[in-house]
Amino acid sequence: MSETIIPARPRIGHGFDVHAFKPGNSVTIGGVQISHDQAIDAHSDGDVAIHALCDALLGALALGDIGHFFPPSDMRWKDADSRELLRSVVGKVHEHGFLVGNVDITVICEAPKLAAHLPLMRDRLALDLAIASSHVSVKATTNEKLDAIGQRQGLAAHAVVMLWPR
Repeated sequence: MSETIIPARPRIGHGFDVHAFKPGNSVTIGGVQISHDQAIDAHSDGDVAIHALCDALLGALALGDIGHFFPPSDMRWKDADSRELLRSVVGKVHEHGFLVGNVDITVICEAPKLAAHLPLMRDRLALDLAIASSHVSVKATTNEKLDAIGQRQGLAAHAVVMLWPR
């Protein structure tokens, strides 16, 4: 049975995504294409920051995860631009009577180095979220060469969001 979400209180959501690398020459993270000696192995563009963010937004609404709305078995999402997925999820946030208050994303990878790209990621995500870039935090860290991410076999991201009732 489906419930109606009553926007009486703020809601918090957390999301996580991880992808392996494959041969290639660029990755897309936070809506920014970055030159790299590998690519992301995924059905869509594999943007871990945006996928984690979508999961956080959907989780805050208790609607499930990105795979429910954009399943990898559906060829419509093959090589999809994750920013389009994000804009669709933000539409669901608004339909349920909420606004995005702020987001905090941490990308975990040894390479590529992301510091120079973080301001553009913030601006693009803010645009898609319909909020000020001052309400978007995107940080990068390494895994100190531990496990598969530390060995440059892939990358991951965590996202936390706060939704406010309209």
